Amino acid sequence: MGMYEDDGVMVGARGRSLWQEEAARRRRMPDPVRDSAVRAVLIVAVTLTQATVTFFLTLTGSWLALPMALGAIAGTVVATWGVLDVLITRQMWNQRYGVVSEPSSTARGRRRERRRARQEALAEARRQPGGATGRIPRSGGAPAGARPAAWPPPGADRRYRASSGRG
Repeated sequence: MGMYEDDGVMVGARGRSLWQEEAARRRRMPDPVRDSAVRAVLIVAVTLTQATVTFFLTLTGSWLALPMALGAIAGTVVATWGVLDVLITRQMWNQRYGVVSEPSSTARGRRRERRRARQEALAEARRQPGGATGRIPRSGGAPAGARPAAWPPPGADRRYRASSGRG
């Protein structure tokens, strides 16, 4: 094995090893996205090579320039499709598997504390005489299940009565 051991440290020498693990800057792409990205890179590479050959064939005046030019145009269309495939596959993956809707532990604890405080305040209000719950009292004429009106009815306002004396 020479002067290096299996772990990459030089025998008898101080210093760092040849192989050092570093944390990845980004997470690994999902398999379908990576597959489409590799496919797109290969298609784009072939298309660029074909366009370069077409350019040189055109400079030399070869009869192969026309078929190669048509192939380069078709390759450009296919390469565009390949790049769009990467973007669409990535978006699809993110929509299906990318969002994890779990509240963090701190959010869950805060929500639990607020709920507990709200229940204690409600229980305290019920223990008070009169059973006040801290809510706005309903008007006497409204049924128990009805929502209170945001505005009073027009008949309740003196300005709209026919016998207001103005006129």
